[in-house]
Amino acid sequence: MKVVISGASSGIGLALARHYLERGATVAAFARRGELLQQLSSQFPDKVFPYTLDVREAAAISAAAHDFMARIGVPDIVIANAGVSIGTLTRHAEDSDVFRDVMEINVLGAMQTFQPFIDKMREAGSGRLVGIASVAGFRGLPGAGAYSASKAALISYMESLRLEMRGSGVKVVTICPGYIRTPMTDVNTYPMPFMLEVGDAASRFARVIERGCSFKVVPWQMGLVGRVMKLLPNWLYDLLFAKAPHKSRAKS
Repeated sequence: MKVVISGASSGIGLALARHYLERGATVAAFARRGELLQQLSSQFPDKVFPYTLDVREAAAISAAAHDFMARIGVPDIVIANAGVSIGTLTRHAEDSDVFRDVMEINVLGAMQTFQPFIDKMREAGSGRLVGIASVAGFRGLPGAGAYSASKAALISYMESLRLEMRGSGVKVVTICPGYIRTPMTDVNTYPMPFMLEVGDAASRFARVIERGCSFKVVPWQMGLVGRVMKLLPNWLYDLLFAKAPHKSRAKS
């Protein structure tokens, strides 16, 4: 099996890379922190192809994609996992650049991760394009305008892509995690119900990917929470969540 994973140096991306590597897959690992990719590569000799890049740079992704396909072949799975979660407040002008970065990494980064592989996967008539979204994309959360907006946009983008790929043999899979214990959630100071350990989450994600589910919330309990949140009328949602704890803003 040949797997491409962005954001593979830590958190969910690293756990997914380890999951597939331990089962004999060859993995193209995309991330900005090259030293961490080299550590992964040293643990799985000849099975990891590390590419140090930023998913905002389409040319770098394209070069890595074509190098990997020339050396190993068309991937069976491409996982757009790279993402950032930073608190933002619209009233602060200095948050504008942060907002832009979150949108570019979480949304454009996913599109640019898929793009170089799509034609070859269509020719092969098989494979999986996987986007790691979030239940935070179901409704806007205070202090998380950029993150909620980016994940909502990613969910809609993945749905558009699924329709575009219909009949090609390539399945498009959207996974919306709840709370997963990673460096991204370690900074949160508020309660995080139904928390999953990252290794457990990776195993669950892999089963969803193998089945080719079009959309899945993991764990299922957060799916129920998400459905309830989407059904709440605005007046009640506002009353319940206006004073919800905020994620920390970037240090200025």
